[in-house]
Amino acid sequence: MQNGKKLFVKTYGCQMNVYDTERMTESLQAEGYTSTDSAEEADMILLNTCHIREKAAEKVYSELGRFKHLKSENPNLKIGVVGCVAQAEGEEIIRRQPLVDLVVGPQSYHKLPLLERQINNGQKKVEIDFPTEDKFDFLAKRTDIRRAPAAFLTIQEGCDKFCAFCVVPYTRGAEASRPVEKVVSEVHSLVDRGVKEITLLGQNVNAYHGTYSSNSQFTLAQLIWKLEKISGLERIRYTTSHPNDMTDDLIDAHANCQKLMPYLHLPVQSGSNKILKKMNRSHTAEAYVDLISRVRKARPDILISGDFIVGFPEETDHDFADTMELIRKVKYGQSYSFKYSCRPGTPAAERMQVPEGKKNIRLQELQKLLSEQQKTVQEDMVGRTVSVLFEKTGRQIGQVVGKSDYLHAVHVPGEENKVGLLENVLIIGSNTNSLEGKIV
Repeated sequence: MQNGKKLFVKTYGCQMNVYDTERMTESLQAEGYTSTDSAEEADMILLNTCHIREKAAEKVYSELGRFKHLKSENPNLKIGVVGCVAQAEGEEIIRRQPLVDLVVGPQSYHKLPLLERQINNGQKKVEIDFPTEDKFDFLAKRTDIRRAPAAFLTIQEGCDKFCAFCVVPYTRGAEASRPVEKVVSEVHSLVDRGVKEITLLGQNVNAYHGTYSSNSQFTLAQLIWKLEKISGLERIRYTTSHPNDMTDDLIDAHANCQKLMPYLHLPVQSGSNKILKKMNRSHTAEAYVDLISRVRKARPDILISGDFIVGFPEETDHDFADTMELIRKVKYGQSYSFKYSCRPGTPAAERMQVPEGKKNIRLQELQKLLSEQQKTVQEDMVGRTVSVLFEKTGRQIGQVVGKSDYLHAVHVPGEENKVGLLENVLIIGSNTNSLEGKIV
């Protein structure tokens, strides 16, 4: 085994990519790599890409261009593109940018050690098939280094929903869930390494249907109850969910599972039934609002987060007004909102587009309302005592930063030895995107 090699990974996009980067880094440790934050000193550079945002591929090519001088200075430097752009572009990446040695889709990154040896022998490799084997069976056990107190854990990948705006079914494949025993085993490993909070990840995480004891399937709620029994695990979260998979037993878990945090990210995308149908979302605005009411009845203090797309093809002023009305009804504590942008190969890309200027005006109006709602929710936290898991030291001397039960960032004056601890914190102030508190 060659020693002393440096690996630089730049991660784009979602929390699942953050998890994937961790697993790729761990798998390459067996090949003698250690992580570096500097591309200039790396022996291998990986771009872990996301295809959700506009012109994602072009941004990757632009980033690759910045590494051209590094390749000329160090001919032994290996450069790879992994993730969803790699899956979508394939061999085109090497054709357009010959300095790339390796292209690997998100379902094949467990093959990185073998591929690394092959490209070191002078080959260029493209691996974008959807393999029949479970990649998680081939990844290294997570038993070596101590971890931060909060960690992501992928339990479900892919999507069968085929929303008209989304590339995920084409880049991540069909819905697949990891077996219960393997998820539980990985959680035990993470807890042994200092993790107290787990966020369960999936493109449609609440569609989880992992096998248990080879003869049955667990729902997400059943998995959560299984994890709730693990000693040392203090908090459980999950994201991202689809309204159609928000089952009764999952709502009941929010009411009764003490370790399941009072936070739900449930994208709706639009408040117009016409637009929802054109998006192929398979739910109505009324059904979504009713679902939120049921969740809040089960857990009255739950914080609701959502996603919104503004300017979807054929969206009228009336459709946009319906979205604004839905937001007023639900009252979001956090949110993510975007202008619609075309994804080649998706049905919506071929439809009549909303003018860019109108998209901008609508987005500003929508974000103003969402920001007002977030501000109200945060200000209502002032005077309350909440549980905070401290994750790191702050920018100011003696400051620690953590997440509340409701996923608010909380800044507290304190000692560095608070990192990794759960403390009761009195909220004394609200900033734009965070809270201030003091330990009770």
